[in-house]
Amino acid sequence: MSDLGLAPAVVVYDVNVLVTAVASGNSPFRSWPSPPPVSGNPAADCVGVIADAAEFALWLSPHILSNVDAVLAELFKWDPATISAYLGILVAAAEHSGGGVAAQVPRVVSECTDYEDNLILDLAVEVGALLVVSNDTDLLSMSPWRGTPIIEPAAFAAKVDAMRRHARRRRGRG
Repeated sequence: MSDLGLAPAVVVYDVNVLVTAVASGNSPFRSWPSPPPVSGNPAADCVGVIADAAEFALWLSPHILSNVDAVLAELFKWDPATISAYLGILVAAAEHSGGGVAAQVPRVVSECTDYEDNLILDLAVEVGALLVVSNDTDLLSMSPWRGTPIIEPAAFAAKVDAMRRHARRRRGRG
């Protein structure tokens, strides 16, 4: 539940957000910042937002998890144990946030020329995502897609930061 007593808003993160959160500089992999965003790595801040389990519920899919695994192994040469630990953290954070891993995601979207991007949008449809967070230019160019905003991690982290600052100011006046 959020500070306002509302159910968390459903979000989907693209594979590139989950990879960039840990594979680029300034990654707080072992201890996500709280309250984020504070790390200087907007993708890591996005994962920190989910780890806080306050306002947003992250949904993942087997497709997303297997692609995060593949990218970290092939491009970044991570060892299997470290990848497994990270995937475990992601799944636990998603479940703690009120989301989780969608076991079956029907193929319903074919609007993007990139097959992989359609799988992200399939998950967004399946879980009723309020927004999609991605660094992918193909996805970003489709925003808003069927009324669902697709925004970059930096924009999402900045909006969450502004929202939290506003809520703190309001509580301070009460």
